[in-house]
Amino acid sequence: MSEPGGTGQHSDRDERFMRLAIALGERHLGLTWPNPSVGAVIVDESGDAPVIIAQGTTQPGGRPHAERVALAAAGERARGAALYVSLEPCATRSSQDHGPSCTDLIVAAGIGRLVVSVADPSPHAAGQGPERFARAGIPMSVGCLAEEGARLHRGHVTRVTKMRPAIAVKLARSTEGFAGSRQGPRLMLTGEIANGKVHLMRAHADAIMVGVGTVLADDPLLNVRLPGLEDRSPVRIVVDSHLRTPVTSRLVMGAREIPTWILTTVGAPTDAERALTALGVEVMRVSADVSGHVDLEEAMRLLGTRGLTQVFCEGGPGLADALAAADLVDELVLITGRSARGQGDVPALGLGLQDRMDFLDLRAEEQIGPDLFMFWERP
Repeated sequence: MSEPGGTGQHSDRDERFMRLAIALGERHLGLTWPNPSVGAVIVDESGDAPVIIAQGTTQPGGRPHAERVALAAAGERARGAALYVSLEPCATRSSQDHGPSCTDLIVAAGIGRLVVSVADPSPHAAGQGPERFARAGIPMSVGCLAEEGARLHRGHVTRVTKMRPAIAVKLARSTEGFAGSRQGPRLMLTGEIANGKVHLMRAHADAIMVGVGTVLADDPLLNVRLPGLEDRSPVRIVVDSHLRTPVTSRLVMGAREIPTWILTTVGAPTDAERALTALGVEVMRVSADVSGHVDLEEAMRLLGTRGLTQVFCEGGPGLADALAAADLVDELVLITGRSARGQGDVPALGLGLQDRMDFLDLRAEEQIGPDLFMFWERP
């Protein structure tokens, strides 16, 4: 075990309970922004074998925090127990109305020791807790399953440190490397099982983002259509430099049911904005880049100010390549499906994305039905 507030080796037991805490945090991904989705587990270690006495997950909307939920469930049994938490507990609150910080609650509960996966760079935590835990005689260690914890909280940490959400890009390609065809019908490249996996990824994101070209070509719904998870549909975002999104599109027609945002430039036509906002769409303007398109860096920072921590981009090769050229791709999910049988002529990977892939690590490959998923991430 490491020193209080430090890092070091963790036992198999610690890793087992931290794995559960991380899994709990994963359950509410997409529901807690602007706060991170944290998991917490309280374990009684006083007997011959450890016993889980309480669990907690950050609740939808971001409050109450996971530690508060777990401590409330444990009650007096928390005294002397071990607390496993996927992210460093907050030490201050953004509002006095929210009550004591999680650090205060942990100390008051008499927790025996604290095990943390990853540190929190947020000003509401940022290393303020270790000294207070040490004064209270609570050993604290950081770094248990740090890689897995960092992956869970990538969006939160990216928003705090880079002032923008983490961007995950999903691209499907044929075995020949094509994402679509400039002429003819849309290519259906992936199977039903793979599509279900993608919908689960949507449910775990704060927002789904596409370019206006995808809207014009496919008229997508961009919602979650898994049985039982229909209410997990995230915010829908369209990058549309000149406000070409049709008011008759399914995204616009459903804007009052699912929040729908359009990122456009300061010079886009105001009459188009009025028509869209009248139907419930929120239009956000940013600067144009040298080519007259939405300045993606500024746009992503704007999304960060709105509280988004994770954006799942399904916008096709053009938007993916532009995000890569701006160094805004944090994760890439590349799905290789069936053959295009000579119909494809739009490469899935543009030059910008090909260049950036040298800076991404291949984390995993997964065969889902007939389709191969490859997961790349920023180290």
